[in-house]
Amino acid sequence: MTECNQSQFEFAPHFSRPVVAQFEGGQITSDGGALLLRETDRRLNVMPRLAACFDDHRNPWFTQCSVEELLGQRIYGLALGYEDLNDHDQLRNDPLLGVLAGKREAGEEPLAGKSTLNRLELSTEKPDRYKKISYQQGRIDKLLVDVFRVEVSPGGHSRAAQGPSPKRAGAPQAQKSGKVDSCGAFCLLAEPPAGPN
Repeated sequence: MTECNQSQFEFAPHFSRPVVAQFEGGQITSDGGALLLRETDRRLNVMPRLAACFDDHRNPWFTQCSVEELLGQRIYGLALGYEDLNDHDQLRNDPLLGVLAGKREAGEEPLAGKSTLNRLELSTEKPDRYKKISYQQGRIDKLLVDVFRVEVSPGGHSRAAQGPSPKRAGAPQAQKSGKVDSCGAFCLLAEPPAGPN
């Protein structure tokens, strides 16, 4: 009979602080599985690359959260089931979400409020007086295709590409078989289920 007695799990550190899952109590969260999402993001380096697709025209003297932190807060919030921006009034003080968003002093510095996140969500390709963060749709499209490479078969069906990145392998660039909606969300065209012929 195998006996498991591991008392903690270590994750990638958050700046100089260790991130450890233990079973001793203290500050407890039911969203601990999000640390696995963070590990995946760190390996794929998606959040910094996505943040680079945005232009921040805010005055840095009055800015408390970087674009990368805003995106992290909103994307991880959505992944954890917090669809409503009103949830972020309470979540802005959540230490785990602070770690996920990349806040240096997670739990001590508040995250963005719902109004700031709303302005980010409603941003356009051109900044204006109230929405000073703009995005570059072409760069977002390219990033999503690079991260979620998809190949199109002659019949028009899509499947995830296998093997090394086409750029690194010297192969032709994979075709995009999805579409990008106005929010920049990547929508894969699913293969139809195999049925009787």
